[in-house]
Amino acid sequence: MPSFTAKIVRFGVFEADLVSGELRKNGIRVRLQEQPFQVLAALLEDAGEMVTREDLRQRLWPSDTFVDFDHSLNTAVNKLREALGDTASNPRFVQTVARRGYRFIAPVAVVESTGAERTPTQENALGDESSPLSTQPTAVHPELEVPLPKRGLTRGLFALIQLMYLIFYVVALARLGEVHRVADSFLPGWGATTIVVAVMITAGVGIPLRLFLLSAVGFDHLALGEKFRRLFPAILGLDQLWAAAPFLLVELIGFGAAFAVCAALLYLPFAERTLVRMAYIGRQLAKTD
Repeated sequence: MPSFTAKIVRFGVFEADLVSGELRKNGIRVRLQEQPFQVLAALLEDAGEMVTREDLRQRLWPSDTFVDFDHSLNTAVNKLREALGDTASNPRFVQTVARRGYRFIAPVAVVESTGAERTPTQENALGDESSPLSTQPTAVHPELEVPLPKRGLTRGLFALIQLMYLIFYVVALARLGEVHRVADSFLPGWGATTIVVAVMITAGVGIPLRLFLLSAVGFDHLALGEKFRRLFPAILGLDQLWAAAPFLLVELIGFGAAFAVCAALLYLPFAERTLVRMAYIGRQLAKTD
């Protein structure tokens, strides 16, 4: 293994301990054999730069070692990619330079011997001043693998969505007569009555549900992520029904606008689920560990 001045290198949700030869994901050790880890260490040493296949051969296999080099290196790189959840066709960490070598393309951060973390800018991540690198990576969600925004932002957006639905329900119940008139214009008779009854029932269920979610996110209930996961099938069904609500305003906003708003509302429950997953990570990790 090459000689490093740093002990731990972090990239995304992973960290490589270059002294013990261990790879961890979210603090949990990932099983990786010695040669694939040596390939990773060599790529991290020259992160952002191409490492040729010949360089890897000289580092990993002494000149007096008789192996099928091409097959052995390909196997080691494939095992490394498997451990990182990476692919050759759409790489996030290890990029193939056709017939020449490999390049580590993700931003890296180095943990100094003092425990402080630094990000290389005009020098190589591991001390080589000839190789500039990218800036420090932001915190990444361990499951969604997207940069984590501030919790206040995600909780605030989630609360606004709940407030919007709450207003929908209250206004619809306050104007049931108008809802019946509009429904009767395109579904006269029992059809209009069915729509009015559906509005009453779903709004009656939706109001306490939205009040619960508003209070939970407002008081930052730590188990909200797990509770929302359990409630999601019911919330999805409820929200899909109310996605058709804009067509009750078709006389005012037109069919095109009603269709556009309906399409946006169909997506909204999935946005709610993503916001909750980004804001409440700890309990989700505890369930999967």
